[in-house]
Amino acid sequence: MFTMGKNGSLGKLAILTILSSGEDETDLKRQGEEFGYRLYKGKVGSMDSAKIFAAIETAAKKESLIDHRYREEHALYHSVFEAYNGMCRGQTGLGTVLRSAGLLFCIVRGTNLPGNNLDGEWIAVALYGNMGAPIKGYEHEVLGLGINPI
Repeated sequence: MFTMGKNGSLGKLAILTILSSGEDETDLKRQGEEFGYRLYKGKVGSMDSAKIFAAIETAAKKESLIDHRYREEHALYHSVFEAYNGMCRGQTGLGTVLRSAGLLFCIVRGTNLPGNNLDGEWIAVALYGNMGAPIKGYEHEVLGLGINPI
């Protein structure tokens, strides 16, 4: 069973949630809510990085994790970009180099550390899944995390 422990953090919750399923995922969501975090987990797959970014932004808006103010969209964009960059190991491109990705994503919003309201709210994005040539069986696992203040 995954647990956030007593000192759960935004990034830890995003990573543990992206790797969990079933009862573990439900327990983590409950723990996160107890710490004051709001989160959403979804799926996206594409050979086009723009579609991945758009799917995550659409989900964040639909789930009211960000609003339409520039600073909120900007913080989300940079969190997605950091997670994507980590997942791509610095090579930020998919379709142009004939790579595809099938990903789970998790968006978490709240204070950077529970009970620390001095720094305001932050947003974390975790990406986990498979990337590789667009041929089944030619992919490998990837993981990325991005965190930014709002």
